[in-house]
Amino acid sequence: MTHPPQEMLQFARQALGLWEEVTFHMMPGSKGGSIRSFYRLRYGNNSSAIFMHYERDTKENNYYATIAGFLRDIGVPAPLIIAHDPHRGFIVMEDLGDTDLWSFRHEPWTVKRAYYRKALSIAHRLHSFPLEEFPSREVSLMEQFNPELYRWERTYFLENFVQALCGIELTPSDKYDLEEELIGLSDRLENIKPCLVHRDLQSQNIMICGGNPVLIDFQGLRFGNLFYDLGSLLYDPYVSLTEDERAELLRYYYLLWIFRGNEINDSEEGQVTVSLTWAYFLDMFREASVQRLMQALGAYGFLGLKRSISSFLNHIPNGIANLIDASTHTMHLPRLKSLAIRCQYALQNTI
Repeated sequence: MTHPPQEMLQFARQALGLWEEVTFHMMPGSKGGSIRSFYRLRYGNNSSAIFMHYERDTKENNYYATIAGFLRDIGVPAPLIIAHDPHRGFIVMEDLGDTDLWSFRHEPWTVKRAYYRKALSIAHRLHSFPLEEFPSREVSLMEQFNPELYRWERTYFLENFVQALCGIELTPSDKYDLEEELIGLSDRLENIKPCLVHRDLQSQNIMICGGNPVLIDFQGLRFGNLFYDLGSLLYDPYVSLTEDERAELLRYYYLLWIFRGNEINDSEEGQVTVSLTWAYFLDMFREASVQRLMQALGAYGFLGLKRSISSFLNHIPNGIANLIDASTHTMHLPRLKSLAIRCQYALQNTI
């Protein structure tokens, strides 16, 4: 539903306790592919806030404000919500500026590493939150990662990326064999005890405010596999990390997990603790990264072709290279690796 600008201005003035003039400046583009509009509010002596208008028909958008409050309560940095009207889809919140983690992609490694370590420490804080303490009556989340959601992600990838963008049609036999391989991947990811995950923990969803990371776009928060978040950040198609850089950051998180007494449990074996060797940790990271990259490439195809947001197509070369790399480093996904190489070849002269 479209609301007149004057209605939004009136809400903003009331939220900020202002009678003076407030100006709206449309911010360039919506974050990700969501149907949301962002405005920077300017008022007073160089003061500012952010106004967000979201479509209520998109279920997860309705959860943003409540999740923001929950994250702040548990010590995970998120923007302060100043006012929220759930009936009109209006939010006034803290202005975090325009600098995100992605902004540092060309900086020297010593600079990038410091910000990535801070971001990983925040992710660890989120992943470590005791599930039995989650306030489910007050905070609504999207559905937990489960076999059906993993199936949806791989179908999304096949339909919107492999078929629509790459023009590859699998034979029924190849499709069946690939599905069996990817069901196995889903099963292995399901065997890890769930924790709270951001679900889209990439560089453009981590703002840097006062030198510290703050999470945004967390409306998809849910219970899932922590390695999915790690894959989102460390195999992010928006930022090129070397293999050594990626391994260094992953080991940093691994040591956080080990030294703070966390466990990773196999939910199929009566919550028996898995021996958390570096080799096991690395293998699970690669596999979850494959799952995440399928989802991301499916989204790039969908947003680039069906929504005509061509900027998403620019990230496909890095995304497919990352998918090939992650699948190469795991023993269980030879068919997916072969398909990813076919896709890369098919796109060589088109993107």
